[in-house]
Amino acid sequence: MKLLSWNVNGARAGLDKGTLLPWMAASGADVICLQETKCLPADVAHVVWPEGYSAEFYSAEKKGYSGTAILTRVPPLSVRRGMGHPDHDAEGRVLTAEFEKFWLVNVYTPNAQDELRRLPYRQQWDAEFLAYLQKLEKTKPVITCGDFNVAHKEIDLARPKENVANPGFSPEERAGFTRFIDAGFVDTFREFDKGPHKYSWWSYRGGARGRNVGWRIDYFLVSAALKGKLKTAWIEPGVLGSDHCPVGVELKLKD
Repeated sequence: MKLLSWNVNGARAGLDKGTLLPWMAASGADVICLQETKCLPADVAHVVWPEGYSAEFYSAEKKGYSGTAILTRVPPLSVRRGMGHPDHDAEGRVLTAEFEKFWLVNVYTPNAQDELRRLPYRQQWDAEFLAYLQKLEKTKPVITCGDFNVAHKEIDLARPKENVANPGFSPEERAGFTRFIDAGFVDTFREFDKGPHKYSWWSYRGGARGRNVGWRIDYFLVSAALKGKLKTAWIEPGVLGSDHCPVGVELKLKD
């Protein structure tokens, strides 16, 4: 089963640029998760998705902000919007689809923002999102993907020393991500690629993408029970249309 995840920085923008639908059609993915969709379902109701895909959207209460979507060729058993937590469910950040052998959780993690002014909320989010995943794990394994808004280790960004106290690489955010790993979740990309200079987000400033001055902040994490099912995981830096690029994972789930 092939799954892809992409922070599109606006689904309507991706549609207008002509980047989103051709990428989807050529991807061969069974399931595609999008983050930062910035739209209501009605805004894309006219869209004819590539053949075989059905779409589930979860929008923020604030128009044009945040949001997630799952497009799938495999009908889910159920779909859940939010974590069931009033502190977190106004921004359309967690969209869960249940499949026969796993839960899929698409997440757009809150940014700690300039001067880490939203860091306390971010720390609360990390703890409660992990608790949500662990609750799901009691019934079947979990695959979670999306923009986690943190570079976990120094290898995961081009300039770690300059960014130690910045949002996305603060000690607190990195520790929050470590707790997912300590809880048994597997960073799938690092199972297959241990090398540096592999990023999924680049600033629009200063030609950062062309110089590959980036960050790896988009992930597929899987429950330990699925580690043996992993076939490969990858990043698609050549796919344009957003300040992020897609990431993917393939698992053998038939037996």
